Amino acid sequence: MIKKLLGALALMMTCTVTMAAGGGYPLDKAPDRVNDLASLQNGAKLFVNYCLNCHSAASMRYNKLTEIGLTEQQIKESLLFTGTKTGDLMVGSISPADGKKWFGVVPPDLSVIARAKSQGGGITGSDYIYTYLRTFYRDTSRPPGWDNLAFPNAAMPHALWQRQGPREMVAEVIHPAASDAKGGPGAAHPAFEKVTTKYDAMGFATSTTEALKDYRGHGSSTYTFKALDPAKSAAYDNDAADLTAFLAWVSEPVQLKRKQIGVWVMLFLGLFLVVALRLNHSFWKHVK
Repeated sequence: MIKKLLGALALMMTCTVTMAAGGGYPLDKAPDRVNDLASLQNGAKLFVNYCLNCHSAASMRYNKLTEIGLTEQQIKESLLFTGTKTGDLMVGSISPADGKKWFGVVPPDLSVIARAKSQGGGITGSDYIYTYLRTFYRDTSRPPGWDNLAFPNAAMPHALWQRQGPREMVAEVIHPAASDAKGGPGAAHPAFEKVTTKYDAMGFATSTTEALKDYRGHGSSTYTFKALDPAKSAAYDNDAADLTAFLAWVSEPVQLKRKQIGVWVMLFLGLFLVVALRLNHSFWKHVK
């Protein structure tokens, strides 16, 4: 009950992220749901309905989804729409040529995107995908009408925007003033200014600039999202976690079995260690 109350309170709050000037957008930690079959099944549904129109997962066949608890009948009824067979590869609906024409770049295959985006140091590809899916904002100045904080100037529009609901985004960027970027004559510190840009739910931006006379930092960027429909936004965050889990599973479908085998191997080694110790004790007990 307490967890639900805390979750509801968190939904009503705005999401604010601050980073130092010049730094990349910090990635959120993705929920670990790769062992949750219900999450993987929901992620598969979202992938087929929203991602597979443009992207592919050409290393995966539909009938492989039986490993996440779906039957072939369920796959036929819920995930196949254009005469595709369960043994076919998960190939996108549009051709690479059309993708290049419409988006300026061929939509990448997502078969191993979770592994490709892994950065090491505890940052996984799942963290990138989860953050990317949750940091779209409308921007009418961009060709697709959207932009993304995790991947600025992305050619991809926000395919799941109706599930997330309307949001506003405020960006506050502190940087050296254009007229004094290198510091004025005799000045110990350059003059800084704060540019605040607000993107409304329709993507129209308004900006204000404020001079910071006593600022002694090195600049920073702060981004604040405000969900205008908190309940819908919370449901979307859950969908983003499920879709992330599915893409992580697609990147390495054998990982569930590998982990299960690993547990049994460790149990066997533990049992063998006990037997070995007992044999060692029995063999050397008469030796002084």
